[in-house]
Amino acid sequence: LWIMGSALLIGGIVMWIVDALFTRPRTMHMEEMTLPQAIWIGAAQILSAVFPGTSRSMSTIAAGQVAGMSRPAALEFSFFLSMPTMFVATGYDFLKTVMPHHHEQNIAPLTMNPHEWIVLTIGFVVSFFVALAVVAWFMKWVRARGFAPFALYRIVLGIGLLLLLARGVM
Repeated sequence: LWIMGSALLIGGIVMWIVDALFTRPRTMHMEEMTLPQAIWIGAAQILSAVFPGTSRSMSTIAAGQVAGMSRPAALEFSFFLSMPTMFVATGYDFLKTVMPHHHEQNIAPLTMNPHEWIVLTIGFVVSFFVALAVVAWFMKWVRARGFAPFALYRIVLGIGLLLLLARGVM
């Protein structure tokens, strides 16, 4: 938890600094992004795998801004970059849910009745459209306000966690 609290605090500070300093982007739209920018942003994802508490999206968005991208372009690329990971994680979770121990119990995999498939499909479709609406709203919000509120949230959360750990509460 010490690593997580430190990562939250440091990530918040980095986010605040990047958002304040990198205000004149060279790349305004994701379509204008160069290969070196894409590689730099993709490599930034490693931070979230190595350091618990480091947000994947925070590291990729900050890397995008450092690489000269506008906030919306960096945010949009970060969302697109997350899609393969989310797709695989969702598929894995789905398989764990609908195929539990089928090999041990000698039953056919994917044994869901039609009602369960309908419920699953409705849930998937609704989630997809809600996610699109939230992303559109969030893009608009970030264009107007930047990432400072999220940086402040991470800083406060990191300090709070570190204080709780220092006092022996956790």
